[in-house]
Amino acid sequence: MPPDNNPFSEEDVNPFADPKKKEKDIAAWEADLKKREQEIKRREDALSNAGFVIEEKNWPPFFPVIHHDIAKEIPINCQKMQYMAFGSWLGLMLCFAWNLIAVLICSASGEGVKIFLLAAIYALSGSPLAYVLWYKPLYIAMRTDRMMHFLWFFLVYLVHVIFCILASVAPPIIFEGKSLTGFIAALDTLSDNALVGIFYIIGSCLFSLETLLSIMVLQKIYLHFRGNK
Repeated sequence: MPPDNNPFSEEDVNPFADPKKKEKDIAAWEADLKKREQEIKRREDALSNAGFVIEEKNWPPFFPVIHHDIAKEIPINCQKMQYMAFGSWLGLMLCFAWNLIAVLICSASGEGVKIFLLAAIYALSGSPLAYVLWYKPLYIAMRTDRMMHFLWFFLVYLVHVIFCILASVAPPIIFEGKSLTGFIAALDTLSDNALVGIFYIIGSCLFSLETLLSIMVLQKIYLHFRGNK
Protein backbone atom coordinates (compact mmCIF):
# COMPACT_ATOMS: atom_id res chain seq x y z
CA MET A 1 0.00 0.00 0.00
CA PRO A 2 1.23 3.57 -0.66
CA PRO A 3 2.46 5.52 2.34
CA ASP A 4 -0.11 7.53 4.20
CA ASN A 5 0.58 11.27 3.88
CA ASN A 6 -1.87 12.10 6.65
CA PRO A 7 0.18 13.81 9.42
CA PHE A 8 -2.28 12.66 12.03
CA SER A 9 -2.42 9.14 13.43
CA GLU A 10 -5.57 7.24 14.40
CA GLU A 11 -4.93 8.36 17.93
CA ASP A 12 -5.05 11.99 16.75
CA VAL A 13 -8.41 11.45 15.08
CA ASN A 14 -9.80 9.90 18.23
CA PRO A 15 -11.91 12.57 19.95
CA PHE A 16 -10.83 11.21 23.33
CA ALA A 17 -7.10 11.70 22.55
CA ASP A 18 -5.03 14.16 24.58
CA PRO A 19 -5.80 17.66 23.12
CA LYS A 20 -2.36 18.94 24.09
CA LYS A 21 -0.71 16.17 22.10
CA LYS A 22 -2.93 16.98 19.11
CA GLU A 23 -1.96 20.67 19.28
CA LYS A 24 1.70 19.71 19.48
CA ASP A 25 1.40 17.45 16.41
CA ILE A 26 -0.42 20.16 14.44
CA ALA A 27 2.22 22.74 15.38
CA ALA A 28 4.99 20.34 14.29
CA TRP A 29 3.22 19.69 10.98
CA GLU A 30 2.78 23.42 10.30
CA ALA A 31 6.45 24.06 11.15
CA ASP A 32 7.48 21.32 8.71
CA LEU A 33 5.35 22.86 5.93
CA LYS A 34 6.80 26.30 6.59
CA LYS A 35 10.32 24.88 6.48
CA ARG A 36 9.63 23.23 3.11
CA GLU A 37 8.17 26.45 1.68
CA GLN A 38 11.25 28.39 2.79
CA GLU A 39 13.52 25.79 1.17
CA ILE A 40 11.62 26.01 -2.14
CA LYS A 41 11.78 29.82 -2.07
CA ARG A 42 15.50 29.69 -1.30
CA ARG A 43 16.12 27.47 -4.31
CA GLU A 44 14.02 29.69 -6.60
CA ASP A 45 15.92 32.78 -5.42
CA ALA A 46 19.24 31.01 -6.01
CA LEU A 47 18.21 30.11 -9.57
CA SER A 48 17.04 33.67 -10.21
CA ASN A 49 20.29 35.16 -8.90
CA ALA A 50 22.27 32.76 -11.10
CA GLY A 51 20.42 34.02 -14.19
CA PHE A 52 17.97 31.14 -14.52
CA VAL A 53 14.42 32.44 -14.92
CA ILE A 54 11.44 30.09 -14.80
CA GLU A 55 9.39 31.21 -17.80
CA GLU A 56 5.82 30.19 -18.50
CA LYS A 57 5.19 29.03 -22.06
CA ASN A 58 2.60 31.33 -23.63
CA TRP A 59 3.14 31.33 -27.42
CA PRO A 60 1.44 30.43 -29.69
CA PRO A 61 -1.76 30.91 -27.64
CA PHE A 62 -3.49 27.81 -29.04
CA PHE A 63 -0.52 25.50 -28.26
CA PRO A 64 2.17 27.24 -26.16
CA VAL A 65 5.68 25.92 -26.77
CA ILE A 66 7.84 28.98 -25.96
CA HIS A 67 7.82 31.97 -23.64
CA HIS A 68 7.38 35.23 -25.55
CA ASP A 69 6.16 38.62 -24.28
CA ILE A 70 7.82 41.55 -26.05
CA ALA A 71 5.40 44.17 -24.71
CA LYS A 72 6.15 43.36 -21.06
CA GLU A 73 9.78 42.21 -21.09
CA ILE A 74 11.56 44.24 -23.78
CA PRO A 75 12.34 47.94 -23.21
CA ILE A 76 10.09 50.27 -25.21
CA ASN A 77 12.96 51.64 -27.31
CA CYS A 78 13.88 48.08 -28.38
CA GLN A 79 10.44 46.66 -29.01
CA LYS A 80 10.21 47.67 -32.68
CA MET A 81 13.52 45.94 -33.46
CA GLN A 82 12.45 42.84 -31.53
CA TYR A 83 9.16 42.70 -33.43
CA MET A 84 11.10 42.97 -36.69
CA ALA A 85 13.35 40.10 -35.64
CA PHE A 86 10.26 38.12 -34.63
CA GLY A 87 8.81 38.80 -38.07
CA SER A 88 12.07 37.56 -39.58
CA TRP A 89 11.76 34.31 -37.65
CA LEU A 90 8.11 33.86 -38.64
CA GLY A 91 9.04 34.70 -42.24
CA LEU A 92 11.68 31.99 -42.20
CA MET A 93 9.06 29.47 -41.07
CA LEU A 94 6.83 30.57 -43.95
CA CYS A 95 9.70 30.19 -46.41
CA PHE A 96 10.49 26.68 -45.21
CA ALA A 97 6.82 25.66 -45.29
CA TRP A 98 6.33 26.93 -48.85
CA ASN A 99 9.66 25.44 -49.89
CA LEU A 100 8.49 22.04 -48.60
CA ILE A 101 5.22 22.23 -50.58
CA ALA A 102 6.94 23.34 -53.79
CA VAL A 103 9.65 20.68 -53.56
CA LEU A 104 7.00 18.03 -52.82
CA ILE A 105 5.22 18.96 -56.07
CA CYS A 106 8.53 18.93 -57.92
CA SER A 107 9.45 15.56 -56.42
CA ALA A 108 6.07 14.08 -57.40
CA SER A 109 6.54 15.32 -60.97
CA GLY A 110 9.52 13.01 -61.43
CA GLU A 111 12.52 14.65 -59.75
CA GLY A 112 12.82 11.92 -57.11
CA VAL A 113 12.36 11.78 -53.34
CA LYS A 114 15.83 12.99 -52.32
CA ILE A 115 15.10 16.67 -52.83
CA PHE A 116 11.91 16.31 -50.78
CA LEU A 117 13.81 14.69 -47.91
CA LEU A 118 16.26 17.60 -47.91
CA ALA A 119 13.40 20.12 -47.95
CA ALA A 120 11.78 18.25 -45.03
CA ILE A 121 15.05 18.48 -43.08
CA TYR A 122 15.19 22.23 -43.75
CA ALA A 123 11.58 22.67 -42.60
CA LEU A 124 11.76 20.51 -39.48
CA SER A 125 15.14 21.71 -38.20
CA GLY A 126 15.53 25.21 -39.64
CA SER A 127 12.94 27.09 -37.59
CA PRO A 128 13.72 25.48 -34.19
CA LEU A 129 17.46 26.00 -34.75
CA ALA A 130 16.86 29.62 -35.74
CA TYR A 131 14.89 30.19 -32.54
CA VAL A 132 17.53 28.59 -30.33
CA LEU A 133 20.61 29.95 -32.09
CA TRP A 134 19.70 33.56 -32.85
CA TYR A 135 16.17 34.64 -31.90
CA LYS A 136 16.27 33.60 -28.23
CA PRO A 137 19.79 35.06 -27.70
CA LEU A 138 18.57 38.35 -29.20
CA TYR A 139 15.50 38.29 -26.93
CA ILE A 140 17.74 37.84 -23.89
CA ALA A 141 20.16 40.49 -25.17
CA MET A 142 17.38 43.05 -25.58
CA ARG A 143 15.95 42.22 -22.16
CA THR A 144 19.23 42.20 -20.21
CA ASP A 145 21.57 44.26 -22.47
CA ARG A 146 24.28 41.59 -22.23
CA MET A 147 27.12 42.05 -24.69
CA MET A 148 27.88 38.35 -25.15
CA HIS A 149 24.33 37.60 -26.26
CA PHE A 150 24.49 40.45 -28.79
CA LEU A 151 27.80 39.19 -30.17
CA TRP A 152 26.47 35.64 -30.46
CA PHE A 153 23.37 36.93 -32.25
CA PHE A 154 25.44 38.87 -34.80
CA LEU A 155 27.63 35.85 -35.50
CA VAL A 156 24.77 33.39 -36.04
CA TYR A 157 22.40 35.85 -37.74
CA LEU A 158 25.05 36.63 -40.33
CA VAL A 159 25.06 32.91 -41.19
CA HIS A 160 21.26 33.10 -41.41
CA VAL A 161 21.48 36.00 -43.89
CA ILE A 162 24.00 34.10 -46.04
CA PHE A 163 21.71 31.06 -46.06
CA CYS A 164 18.73 33.20 -47.12
CA ILE A 165 20.76 34.65 -50.00
CA LEU A 166 21.76 31.15 -51.15
CA ALA A 167 18.17 29.92 -50.80
CA SER A 168 16.81 32.81 -52.88
CA VAL A 169 19.32 31.99 -55.67
CA ALA A 170 19.53 28.16 -55.24
CA PRO A 171 22.79 27.56 -57.11
CA PRO A 172 23.07 24.05 -58.62
CA ILE A 173 25.24 22.64 -55.83
CA ILE A 174 23.10 19.95 -54.14
CA PHE A 175 20.77 17.99 -56.46
CA GLU A 176 20.90 20.84 -58.99
CA GLY A 177 19.69 23.22 -56.29
CA LYS A 178 16.09 21.97 -56.49
CA SER A 179 15.79 21.27 -52.77
CA LEU A 180 15.50 25.08 -52.42
CA THR A 181 13.10 27.27 -54.38
CA GLY A 182 15.60 29.86 -55.60
CA PHE A 183 15.56 31.74 -58.92
CA ILE A 184 17.98 29.42 -60.74
CA ALA A 185 15.99 26.34 -59.72
CA ALA A 186 12.75 28.17 -60.58
CA LEU A 187 13.90 28.97 -64.12
CA ASP A 188 15.10 25.41 -64.56
CA THR A 189 11.83 23.84 -63.42
CA LEU A 190 9.69 26.37 -65.28
CA SER A 191 10.93 25.07 -68.62
CA ASP A 192 9.93 21.50 -67.66
CA ASN A 193 6.73 22.04 -65.67
CA ALA A 194 4.90 25.37 -65.52
CA LEU A 195 3.06 24.58 -62.27
CA VAL A 196 6.25 23.58 -60.46
CA GLY A 197 7.99 26.62 -61.89
CA ILE A 198 5.31 28.98 -60.52
CA PHE A 199 5.59 27.44 -57.05
CA TYR A 200 9.36 27.81 -57.21
CA ILE A 201 9.14 31.44 -58.34
CA ILE A 202 6.87 32.26 -55.40
CA GLY A 203 9.32 30.48 -53.11
CA SER A 204 12.26 32.44 -54.49
CA CYS A 205 10.36 35.70 -53.94
CA LEU A 206 9.63 34.70 -50.33
CA PHE A 207 13.30 33.90 -49.66
CA SER A 208 14.28 37.20 -51.29
CA LEU A 209 11.90 39.15 -49.05
CA GLU A 210 13.22 37.25 -46.04
CA THR A 211 16.76 38.22 -47.07
CA LEU A 212 15.87 41.92 -47.31
CA LEU A 213 14.07 41.86 -43.95
CA SER A 214 16.99 40.04 -42.32
CA ILE A 215 19.48 42.60 -43.62
CA MET A 216 17.31 45.40 -42.21
CA VAL A 217 17.10 43.65 -38.84
CA LEU A 218 20.87 43.12 -38.76
CA GLN A 219 21.53 46.77 -39.62
CA LYS A 220 19.12 48.23 -37.06
CA ILE A 221 20.28 46.01 -34.21
CA TYR A 222 23.91 46.68 -35.04
CA LEU A 223 23.32 50.45 -34.94
CA HIS A 224 21.47 50.02 -31.63
CA PHE A 225 24.35 47.96 -30.25
CA ARG A 226 26.97 50.52 -31.34
CA GLY A 227 24.91 53.34 -29.90
CA ASN A 228 24.74 51.67 -26.47
CA LYS A 229 28.45 50.83 -26.26
